[in-house]
Parts: sequence; structure tokens; C-alpha cells
Amino acid sequence: MSDVIDRDGFRHNVGIVLMHAGRVFLGRRSGGRGWQFPQGGVREGEAPEEAAYRELTEEIGVERESVELLGSTAGWLSYRLPPRYIRRNQQPLCIGQKQRWFLLRLRSDDVRFDFKRTAEPEFDRWRWASWWEPVREVIYFKRPVYASALTELATIAFPEGTPTLPNWWDKVTARGGRQAAEPASQ
Repeated sequence: MSDVIDRDGFRHNVGIVLMHAGRVFLGRRSGGRGWQFPQGGVREGEAPEEAAYRELTEEIGVERESVELLGSTAGWLSYRLPPRYIRRNQQPLCIGQKQRWFLLRLRSDDVRFDFKRTAEPEFDRWRWASWWEPVREVIYFKRPVYASALTELATIAFPEGTPTLPNWWDKVTARGGRQAAEPASQ
């Protein structure tokens, strides 16, 4: 089964914000290539929610029964890849990703992360991070989408009041804002 790439060149993708005790899972990409949330492509005929559970298991070894779905973004958020990241020899051509983001909470403290569920693990390390920290840690071209997803999901994650934006927020989101997150049509 292959990932879905729409007629505009955006690969359908899911992003996963995994919470525990008010903090979020942040994985270091294998080989020390930056930090990010678990994410992955939606396969042909697969619903985004099902893709999120599959990716959660594949990338960090957490099964569906170990989490509670708290919510998701209302629509798709998209970003374009910088030209140097576009694989022009692949068809259909993928120029970026459009993502549905899912907010999950661990049901227990006893969950162990396993990055070796696939032949090419996505992550080699992990840590718990504060709510807004992933915006600063992710590669620059994903920052606007991370900021949008976390802003939208914060009201679900923290119904008593969203965490205060850190003092670095404007500087990092402006620097990462070489292109703004743009809603993608369904």
C-alpha cells in the first residue's frame, strides 16, 4: 500500500502529540537529525485516525490500547518542502505534506517506547518536553505547522488554561516562518 499524494503534490500525513503528565513526547530523529513528534503518511484507503494509531505503533512501539484519543485538529495543516528536500525523481512528485494532528494521552506510567518496530527506525532517543518546546526543536520549515497544531490542540489539552507562550516564541516562529502554514483543502 502506498501513501496518498494529492493532485497538488501534498502527501497526506498524520502528526501525533503524545501527552503524559502535562508534557509531550519528543523524539530525536535517528542519527541526531533533529527532534520532532511521531508522524507518518496516510496509506491509500486508510482513515487519518487509523494512520495515527499505526504510526504510533511503528515509530515508538505504543499500542492503541495504551493511549486515549483527546482530539484532533479540525482540518488539514500543510507545509511545503524547501526545494532541496523535494525528491524530483519520484512520481507522483511530493512538494510538501498536509497533516491532521491527533492529541493522545498515555493511560499509564508503565509504557515503554520501542523504536525498533521497523527496519529503519525514525527515532533513536526521546524525552518529555514542555508543551511549546517542540516548535523550537523541529526543523525550521515545519515550525509554522507545529505552532498551529499546538495552538489549536492546547485548548483540549489544557481546558483550565493554555500554557503561556515562552519568551522565545516570536523570534522562533518568525525565523521558522519562511512560509506560513496554510490550510489545505480536504
